[in-house]
Amino acid sequence: MSHSPRIRTVMGCTLLVAALGASAAACGSSSHPLAEKPYDAASQIDFSGPSGSKKADPDKPLEVRSQGDGARITDVTATDGIGRYVAGELSADGSRWHSTAPLAADAHYTVSVSTEDGDGDPGRKVITFDTASPGKKKTLSVKFGPDAGKYGVGQPITAELSAPVKDKAARAVVERALKVDSQPAVAGSWTWVDDKKLHYRPEEYWPANSTIDAHSNLAGIKVGDLWGGASKPLHLTTGDRIEAITDASAHTMTVYRNGKEINEIPVTTGKPGFETRNGVKVVLGKEYFVRMRSASIGIADGSSDSYDLPVYYATRVTWSGEYVHAAPWSTGSQGAANVSHGCTGMSTSNAEWFFNTVREGDIVKVVNSGGAEMDPFGNGFGDWNLSWKKWESGSAVQAAAQNGHNAVDQARLSPEV
Repeated sequence: MSHSPRIRTVMGCTLLVAALGASAAACGSSSHPLAEKPYDAASQIDFSGPSGSKKADPDKPLEVRSQGDGARITDVTATDGIGRYVAGELSADGSRWHSTAPLAADAHYTVSVSTEDGDGDPGRKVITFDTASPGKKKTLSVKFGPDAGKYGVGQPITAELSAPVKDKAARAVVERALKVDSQPAVAGSWTWVDDKKLHYRPEEYWPANSTIDAHSNLAGIKVGDLWGGASKPLHLTTGDRIEAITDASAHTMTVYRNGKEINEIPVTTGKPGFETRNGVKVVLGKEYFVRMRSASIGIADGSSDSYDLPVYYATRVTWSGEYVHAAPWSTGSQGAANVSHGCTGMSTSNAEWFFNTVREGDIVKVVNSGGAEMDPFGNGFGDWNLSWKKWESGSAVQAAAQNGHNAVDQARLSPEV
Protein backbone atom coordinates (compact mmCIF):
# COMPACT_ATOMS: atom_id res chain seq x y z
CA MET A 1 0.00 0.00 0.00
CA SER A 2 2.83 2.38 0.76
CA HIS A 3 4.06 2.15 -2.89
CA SER A 4 0.73 3.04 -4.51
CA PRO A 5 1.20 6.80 -4.77
CA ARG A 6 4.51 6.35 -6.59
CA ILE A 7 2.93 3.90 -9.08
CA ARG A 8 0.04 6.26 -9.77
CA THR A 9 2.48 9.16 -10.38
CA VAL A 10 4.50 7.20 -12.94
CA MET A 11 1.34 6.08 -14.74
CA GLY A 12 0.15 9.73 -14.83
CA CYS A 13 3.38 10.88 -16.46
CA THR A 14 3.22 8.07 -18.99
CA LEU A 15 -0.29 9.06 -19.98
CA LEU A 16 0.81 12.70 -20.27
CA VAL A 17 3.70 11.82 -22.58
CA ALA A 18 1.40 9.68 -24.69
CA ALA A 19 -1.14 12.49 -24.87
CA LEU A 20 1.54 14.97 -25.95
CA GLY A 21 2.81 12.53 -28.56
CA ALA A 22 -0.69 12.06 -29.95
CA SER A 23 -1.21 15.81 -30.06
CA ALA A 24 2.07 16.33 -31.92
CA ALA A 25 1.20 13.57 -34.40
CA ALA A 26 -2.28 14.99 -34.97
CA CYS A 27 -1.23 18.61 -35.43
CA GLY A 28 2.20 18.22 -36.99
CA SER A 29 5.35 20.14 -36.05
CA SER A 30 4.48 23.00 -38.40
CA SER A 31 1.54 24.05 -36.21
CA HIS A 32 3.80 25.54 -33.53
CA PRO A 33 4.88 29.17 -34.24
CA LEU A 34 8.43 28.57 -33.03
CA ALA A 35 8.81 25.69 -35.48
CA GLU A 36 7.87 27.77 -38.48
CA LYS A 37 10.54 29.09 -40.82
CA PRO A 38 10.60 32.91 -40.92
CA TYR A 39 8.50 34.29 -43.74
CA ASP A 40 9.70 36.95 -46.17
CA ALA A 41 9.25 40.20 -44.27
CA ALA A 42 9.71 42.50 -47.29
CA SER A 43 6.16 43.81 -46.96
CA GLN A 44 6.69 44.67 -43.28
CA ILE A 45 9.73 46.92 -43.61
CA ASP A 46 10.73 50.10 -45.38
CA PHE A 47 14.48 50.36 -46.09
CA SER A 48 16.19 53.69 -46.76
CA GLY A 49 18.98 52.20 -48.84
CA PRO A 50 19.23 51.86 -52.62
CA SER A 51 17.46 49.30 -54.77
CA GLY A 52 18.65 47.42 -57.80
CA SER A 53 22.12 48.32 -59.06
CA LYS A 54 22.20 51.77 -57.48
CA LYS A 55 24.91 52.49 -54.94
CA ALA A 56 24.30 54.05 -51.55
CA ASP A 57 25.77 57.34 -50.45
CA PRO A 58 28.11 56.41 -47.55
CA ASP A 59 27.45 59.83 -46.02
CA LYS A 60 23.82 58.94 -45.37
CA PRO A 61 22.75 56.75 -42.42
CA LEU A 62 20.80 53.53 -42.84
CA GLU A 63 17.22 53.38 -41.62
CA VAL A 64 14.73 50.52 -41.42
CA ARG A 65 11.10 51.17 -40.46
CA SER A 66 8.30 48.72 -39.78
CA GLN A 67 5.06 48.99 -41.72
CA GLY A 68 1.75 47.15 -41.49
CA ASP A 69 -0.60 46.50 -38.59
CA GLY A 70 1.12 44.95 -35.60
CA ALA A 71 4.49 44.50 -37.34
CA ARG A 72 7.63 45.30 -35.38
CA ILE A 73 11.36 44.98 -35.93
CA THR A 74 13.08 42.69 -33.45
CA ASP A 75 16.69 42.79 -34.64
CA VAL A 76 18.90 44.32 -37.35
CA THR A 77 22.47 43.26 -38.15
CA ALA A 78 24.49 45.15 -40.77
CA THR A 79 28.02 44.13 -41.79
CA ASP A 80 30.34 44.95 -44.66
CA GLY A 81 32.36 42.56 -46.80
CA ILE A 82 35.28 42.39 -44.37
CA GLY A 83 33.13 41.79 -41.30
CA ARG A 84 32.83 45.28 -39.84
CA TYR A 85 29.56 45.76 -37.98
CA VAL A 86 27.52 48.92 -38.32
CA ALA A 87 26.43 50.18 -34.91
CA GLY A 88 22.77 51.12 -34.67
CA GLU A 89 19.82 51.74 -32.37
CA LEU A 90 16.43 50.01 -32.34
CA SER A 91 13.50 51.92 -30.88
CA ALA A 92 11.75 50.40 -27.87
CA ASP A 93 8.54 49.76 -29.81
CA GLY A 94 10.38 48.12 -32.72
CA SER A 95 9.15 50.68 -35.22
CA ARG A 96 12.57 51.99 -36.33
CA TRP A 97 16.22 51.05 -36.50
CA HIS A 98 18.91 53.49 -37.64
CA SER A 99 22.68 53.34 -37.93
CA THR A 100 24.75 55.36 -35.48
CA ALA A 101 28.13 54.80 -37.12
CA PRO A 102 29.28 55.89 -40.59
CA LEU A 103 29.28 53.52 -43.54
CA ALA A 104 32.43 52.79 -45.50
CA ALA A 105 32.80 53.95 -49.07
CA ASP A 106 33.24 51.44 -51.90
CA ALA A 107 32.03 48.57 -49.70
CA HIS A 108 29.49 45.75 -49.95
CA TYR A 109 26.91 45.54 -47.13
CA THR A 110 24.54 42.84 -45.94
CA VAL A 111 21.63 43.90 -43.71
CA SER A 112 19.64 41.17 -41.95
CA VAL A 113 16.27 42.33 -40.58
CA SER A 114 14.17 40.19 -38.22
CA THR A 115 10.52 41.06 -37.64
CA GLU A 116 7.43 39.86 -35.85
CA ASP A 117 3.83 40.25 -36.96
CA GLY A 118 0.78 40.86 -34.76
CA ASP A 119 0.45 37.13 -34.05
CA GLY A 120 4.09 36.77 -33.04
CA ASP A 121 5.14 34.93 -36.21
CA PRO A 122 8.77 35.61 -37.16
CA GLY A 123 9.78 37.26 -40.41
CA ARG A 124 13.15 37.84 -41.97
CA LYS A 125 14.56 39.87 -44.85
CA VAL A 126 18.17 40.04 -46.05
CA ILE A 127 19.15 43.13 -48.04
CA THR A 128 22.45 43.67 -49.84
CA PHE A 129 23.81 46.82 -51.42
CA ASP A 130 27.05 48.57 -52.32
CA THR A 131 28.26 52.01 -51.34
CA ALA A 132 29.70 54.49 -53.80
CA SER A 133 33.40 55.27 -54.08
CA PRO A 134 34.61 58.49 -52.43
CA GLY A 135 36.36 59.45 -55.67
CA LYS A 136 39.57 61.43 -55.60
CA LYS A 137 39.49 62.62 -52.03
CA LYS A 138 42.23 63.06 -49.45
CA THR A 139 42.75 59.89 -47.43
CA LEU A 140 43.61 59.35 -43.79
CA SER A 141 45.99 56.49 -43.10
CA VAL A 142 47.49 55.18 -39.86
CA LYS A 143 51.00 54.03 -39.06
CA PHE A 144 51.20 51.86 -35.94
CA GLY A 145 54.27 51.68 -33.74
CA PRO A 146 56.65 50.46 -32.61
CA ASP A 147 58.06 48.13 -35.26
CA ALA A 148 56.93 44.53 -35.03
CA GLY A 149 58.95 42.50 -32.55
CA LYS A 150 59.36 41.55 -28.89
CA TYR A 151 59.15 44.25 -26.22
CA GLY A 152 58.91 44.81 -22.50
CA VAL A 153 55.57 45.06 -20.71
CA GLY A 154 55.72 48.87 -20.58
CA GLN A 155 55.70 49.44 -24.34
CA PRO A 156 52.72 51.59 -25.44
CA ILE A 157 51.15 51.17 -28.87
CA THR A 158 51.33 54.32 -31.00
CA ALA A 159 49.18 55.40 -33.95
CA GLU A 160 50.45 58.19 -36.22
CA LEU A 161 47.83 59.71 -38.52
CA SER A 162 48.72 61.01 -41.99
CA ALA A 163 46.69 64.18 -41.41
CA PRO A 164 45.56 66.09 -38.30
CA VAL A 165 42.13 65.42 -36.79
CA LYS A 166 40.88 68.15 -34.45
CA ASP A 167 37.10 67.75 -34.33
CA LYS A 168 35.97 65.73 -31.29
CA ALA A 169 33.35 63.74 -33.20
CA ALA A 170 35.84 62.91 -35.95
CA ARG A 171 38.39 61.85 -33.34
CA ALA A 172 35.84 59.44 -31.87
CA VAL A 173 35.30 57.92 -35.35
CA VAL A 174 39.06 57.40 -35.71
CA GLU A 175 39.45 55.98 -32.24
CA ARG A 176 36.63 53.47 -32.62
CA ALA A 177 38.26 52.19 -35.80
CA LEU A 178 41.67 51.56 -34.21
CA LYS A 179 41.55 48.11 -32.64
CA VAL A 180 44.01 46.56 -30.17
CA ASP A 181 43.65 42.95 -29.01
CA SER A 182 45.88 41.01 -26.65
CA GLN A 183 46.23 37.46 -25.39
CA PRO A 184 45.70 37.18 -22.51
CA ALA A 185 43.02 39.83 -22.94
CA VAL A 186 43.33 43.10 -21.01
CA ALA A 187 41.20 46.23 -21.31
CA GLY A 188 42.91 49.39 -22.48
CA SER A 189 42.28 52.81 -23.97
CA TRP A 190 43.64 55.23 -26.55
CA THR A 191 44.57 58.74 -25.54
CA TRP A 192 45.24 61.64 -27.93
CA VAL A 193 48.76 63.03 -27.61
CA ASP A 194 48.12 65.68 -30.27
CA ASP A 195 46.08 66.12 -33.46
CA LYS A 196 48.00 63.40 -35.30
CA LYS A 197 49.19 60.95 -32.65
CA LEU A 198 47.49 58.53 -30.25
CA HIS A 199 48.94 56.16 -27.64
CA TYR A 200 47.30 52.99 -26.33
CA ARG A 201 47.96 51.21 -23.03
CA PRO A 202 46.09 49.11 -20.46
CA GLU A 203 45.49 50.35 -16.94
CA GLU A 204 48.44 48.32 -15.66
CA TYR A 205 51.41 47.05 -17.64
CA TRP A 206 50.87 44.43 -20.34
CA PRO A 207 50.92 40.83 -19.11
CA ALA A 208 54.27 39.11 -19.40
CA ASN A 209 54.73 36.85 -22.43
CA SER A 210 51.61 38.10 -24.19
CA THR A 211 50.74 38.83 -27.82
CA ILE A 212 49.36 42.19 -28.98
CA ASP A 213 47.75 42.94 -32.33
CA ALA A 214 46.69 46.34 -33.61
CA HIS A 215 44.81 47.10 -36.82
CA SER A 216 42.72 49.83 -38.40
CA ASN A 217 39.12 49.59 -39.62
CA LEU A 218 39.26 53.10 -41.08
CA ALA A 219 39.42 52.06 -44.75
CA GLY A 220 36.54 53.73 -46.61
CA ILE A 221 35.19 55.50 -43.50
CA LYS A 222 34.59 59.25 -43.70
CA VAL A 223 36.39 61.32 -41.07
CA GLY A 224 35.45 64.97 -41.44
CA ASP A 225 36.52 65.88 -44.96
CA LEU A 226 38.87 62.88 -45.18
CA TRP A 227 38.32 59.24 -46.10
CA GLY A 228 40.06 56.42 -44.27
CA GLY A 229 42.71 54.55 -46.24
CA ALA A 230 44.37 51.17 -45.87
CA SER A 231 46.87 50.70 -43.02
CA LYS A 232 49.37 47.98 -42.15
CA PRO A 233 48.50 45.99 -39.00
CA LEU A 234 50.96 45.49 -36.14
CA HIS A 235 51.93 42.35 -34.23
CA LEU A 236 53.96 42.46 -31.01
CA THR A 237 54.89 40.10 -28.22
CA THR A 238 56.09 40.86 -24.70
CA GLY A 239 58.78 39.10 -22.72
CA ASP A 240 59.15 38.74 -18.98
CA ARG A 241 58.11 41.63 -16.77
CA ILE A 242 61.43 43.40 -16.14
CA GLU A 243 61.36 46.39 -13.77
CA ALA A 244 64.39 48.37 -12.65
CA ILE A 245 63.61 50.58 -9.64
CA THR A 246 66.24 53.19 -8.82
CA ASP A 247 66.10 54.82 -5.39
CA ALA A 248 68.11 58.01 -5.87
CA SER A 249 68.38 58.70 -2.13
CA ALA A 250 69.58 55.17 -1.36
CA HIS A 251 71.85 55.10 -4.46
CA THR A 252 70.69 51.65 -5.50
CA MET A 253 68.90 50.07 -8.44
CA THR A 254 66.86 46.93 -7.75
CA VAL A 255 65.94 44.82 -10.78
CA TYR A 256 62.96 42.47 -10.77
CA ARG A 257 61.89 39.74 -13.18
CA ASN A 258 58.19 38.84 -12.93
CA GLY A 259 58.08 40.33 -9.42
CA LYS A 260 61.18 38.52 -8.12
CA GLU A 261 64.36 40.43 -7.30
CA ILE A 262 67.26 39.32 -9.52
CA ASN A 263 69.90 42.00 -8.80
CA GLU A 264 70.69 45.02 -6.64
CA ILE A 265 73.20 47.44 -8.13
CA PRO A 266 74.98 50.40 -6.50
CA VAL A 267 74.44 53.49 -8.65
CA THR A 268 74.92 57.21 -8.80
CA THR A 269 72.26 59.57 -10.17
CA GLY A 270 72.01 63.31 -10.88
CA LYS A 271 73.76 65.73 -8.55
CA PRO A 272 72.11 68.96 -7.33
CA GLY A 273 71.16 71.09 -10.31
CA PHE A 274 71.14 68.04 -12.59
CA GLU A 275 68.79 65.74 -10.66
CA THR A 276 67.50 62.64 -12.45
CA ARG A 277 63.83 62.73 -13.41
CA ASN A 278 61.44 60.91 -11.09
CA GLY A 279 58.85 58.53 -12.45
CA VAL A 280 58.37 55.65 -14.83
CA LYS A 281 60.36 55.57 -18.05
CA VAL A 282 60.49 52.92 -20.75
CA VAL A 283 63.65 51.61 -22.41
CA LEU A 284 63.87 53.29 -25.84
CA GLY A 285 66.96 51.54 -27.16
CA LYS A 286 70.43 50.26 -26.41
CA GLU A 287 73.76 51.59 -27.74
CA TYR A 288 77.04 49.81 -27.03
CA PHE A 289 78.99 53.05 -27.45
CA VAL A 290 77.90 56.69 -27.16
CA ARG A 291 80.07 59.80 -27.08
CA MET A 292 78.52 62.10 -24.49
CA ARG A 293 79.22 65.81 -24.66
CA SER A 294 78.06 68.40 -22.12
CA ALA A 295 77.25 70.85 -24.91
CA SER A 296 74.32 68.60 -25.92
CA ILE A 297 72.52 69.50 -22.65
CA GLY A 298 73.44 73.19 -22.68
CA ILE A 299 76.68 73.16 -20.64
CA ALA A 300 79.29 75.43 -22.19
CA ASP A 301 82.63 73.89 -23.13
CA GLY A 302 85.36 74.79 -20.69
CA SER A 303 83.05 75.28 -17.71
CA SER A 304 83.54 73.35 -14.49
CA ASP A 305 80.67 71.00 -15.43
CA SER A 306 81.70 70.37 -19.04
CA TYR A 307 82.57 66.87 -20.20
CA ASP A 308 83.34 64.85 -23.33
CA LEU A 309 83.32 61.14 -22.53
CA PRO A 310 83.23 57.77 -24.31
CA VAL A 311 80.37 55.80 -22.72
CA TYR A 312 79.71 52.07 -23.04
CA TYR A 313 76.68 49.88 -22.46
CA ALA A 314 74.28 52.80 -22.72
CA THR A 315 70.57 52.07 -22.29
CA ARG A 316 68.48 55.07 -23.36
CA VAL A 317 65.35 56.07 -21.41
CA THR A 318 64.65 59.61 -22.72
CA TRP A 319 65.12 61.25 -26.09
CA SER A 320 66.88 64.20 -24.44
CA GLY A 321 69.77 61.97 -23.43
CA GLU A 322 69.09 60.25 -20.12
CA TYR A 323 70.75 56.81 -20.04
CA VAL A 324 71.63 53.99 -17.71
CA HIS A 325 75.29 53.39 -18.53
CA ALA A 326 78.76 52.38 -17.45
CA ALA A 327 80.51 55.12 -15.46
CA PRO A 328 83.92 53.73 -14.37
CA TRP A 329 85.04 57.26 -13.41
CA SER A 330 82.48 57.40 -10.57
CA THR A 331 82.75 53.94 -8.99
CA GLY A 332 83.86 55.51 -5.69
CA SER A 333 80.52 57.39 -5.48
CA GLN A 334 78.26 54.58 -6.69
CA GLY A 335 76.11 53.42 -3.80
CA ALA A 336 77.11 56.47 -1.74
CA ALA A 337 76.53 59.81 -3.55
CA ASN A 338 74.86 61.36 -6.58
CA VAL A 339 77.48 62.93 -8.86
CA SER A 340 76.18 62.52 -12.43
CA HIS A 341 74.61 65.08 -14.78
CA GLY A 342 71.28 63.19 -14.77
CA CYS A 343 72.09 59.71 -16.02
CA THR A 344 72.19 56.62 -13.84
CA GLY A 345 75.80 55.45 -13.65
CA MET A 346 77.17 52.08 -12.53
CA SER A 347 80.27 49.94 -12.91
CA THR A 348 81.12 48.60 -16.34
CA SER A 349 80.31 45.01 -15.36
CA ASN A 350 76.93 45.99 -13.89
CA ALA A 351 76.16 48.15 -16.92
CA GLU A 352 76.97 45.23 -19.22
CA TRP A 353 74.68 42.95 -17.20
CA PHE A 354 71.86 45.51 -17.30
CA PHE A 355 72.39 46.12 -21.03
CA ASN A 356 72.10 42.38 -21.73
CA THR A 357 69.09 41.89 -19.42
CA VAL A 358 66.68 44.58 -20.59
CA ARG A 359 64.96 45.16 -23.93
CA GLU A 360 62.95 48.01 -25.45
CA GLY A 361 59.74 48.51 -23.53
CA ASP A 362 61.09 47.40 -20.16
CA ILE A 363 60.38 49.58 -17.11
CA VAL A 364 62.97 51.90 -15.55
CA LYS A 365 61.53 53.79 -12.58
CA VAL A 366 63.25 56.45 -10.47
CA VAL A 367 62.04 57.38 -7.00
CA ASN A 368 63.24 59.79 -4.29
CA SER A 369 65.13 62.08 -6.64
CA GLY A 370 64.98 65.85 -6.39
CA GLY A 371 64.37 66.03 -10.14
CA ALA A 372 61.21 66.93 -12.02
CA GLU A 373 58.58 64.34 -12.90
CA MET A 374 58.97 62.50 -16.18
CA ASP A 375 56.95 64.13 -18.97
CA PRO A 376 54.16 61.75 -20.09
CA PHE A 377 54.81 62.55 -23.77
CA GLY A 378 57.49 64.21 -25.84
CA ASN A 379 60.65 62.87 -24.19
CA GLY A 380 60.18 59.14 -24.52
CA PHE A 381 57.37 57.01 -23.11
CA GLY A 382 56.25 58.51 -19.82
CA ASP A 383 52.71 57.24 -20.42
CA TRP A 384 52.57 55.24 -17.18
CA ASN A 385 52.98 58.36 -15.06
CA LEU A 386 49.38 59.34 -15.83
CA SER A 387 46.66 57.93 -13.59
CA TRP A 388 44.13 55.73 -15.38
CA LYS A 389 41.45 58.39 -14.89
CA LYS A 390 43.70 61.03 -16.46
CA TRP A 391 44.64 58.65 -19.28
CA GLU A 392 41.00 57.92 -20.14
CA SER A 393 40.21 61.64 -20.12
CA GLY A 394 42.37 61.91 -23.25
CA SER A 395 40.12 59.46 -25.12
CA ALA A 396 37.55 60.99 -27.49
CA VAL A 397 35.34 57.91 -27.10
CA GLN A 398 35.44 58.04 -23.31
CA ALA A 399 34.76 61.79 -23.39
CA ALA A 400 31.72 61.27 -25.64
CA ALA A 401 30.42 58.55 -23.34
CA GLN A 402 30.92 60.77 -20.29
CA ASN A 403 29.12 63.66 -21.98
CA GLY A 404 26.24 61.31 -22.70
CA HIS A 405 26.08 60.25 -19.05
CA ASN A 406 26.18 63.87 -17.95
CA ALA A 407 23.31 64.72 -20.33
CA VAL A 408 21.23 61.87 -18.92
CA ASP A 409 22.00 62.93 -15.36
CA GLN A 410 21.07 66.53 -16.17
CA ALA A 411 17.80 65.40 -17.73
CA ARG A 412 16.98 63.47 -14.57
CA LEU A 413 17.63 66.55 -12.48
CA SER A 414 15.58 68.86 -14.71
CA PRO A 415 12.10 69.76 -13.40
CA GLU A 416 9.09 68.32 -15.19
CA VAL A 417 7.02 70.79 -17.21
